[in-house]
Amino acid sequence: MPEDSDWEAYKVPPTRTPVSERITSFPNPVTIFQTVFNYVVDAPVTFVREWIERQQAKNKFYYYHQKFRRVPDLSECLEGDYLCFFEAEAQWRRDRMVDQEIVEIVRERLGACKQREGPNEFQNCAKEMEQLVQVTKAYQDKYGDLGVHGNARTCLMKQKNRMMEERKKQADASQ
Repeated sequence: MPEDSDWEAYKVPPTRTPVSERITSFPNPVTIFQTVFNYVVDAPVTFVREWIERQQAKNKFYYYHQKFRRVPDLSECLEGDYLCFFEAEAQWRRDRMVDQEIVEIVRERLGACKQREGPNEFQNCAKEMEQLVQVTKAYQDKYGDLGVHGNARTCLMKQKNRMMEERKKQADASQ
């Protein structure tokens, strides 16, 4: 309502709750309990929480993606360096999860393009289809046939065998 409203024109209806009259001279025990609770429990907790929030406001820390440093590959680890083996294995697992997410994102983009284009999906989504083929082929070349229990060592052996086969094919083709 505007500031200069006419209170006689817009009368507020009376409340239906009657105002209680104090009959006794004793204070209300609920009010006493609320006051004691406020000073004993609520006020200290509120003070500590506000102090913590002020400290955190001074040192803002933003939670984004966790960044790991790149560790040496399994082929670069020295013999018997089990810590290096463990770090290389963890790095390989992170790389595999990233590659899986890349394949999934490209697959979702293709699905969105097909949904958007409808009957013209083969013409208008050819670029996304080619990108999906390339990404899945690269993923299959690197991680295919490793199974669920694949690890960095078996992946390294697979890459070594693939390189040896390619060299053998090049040698046969040159002769």
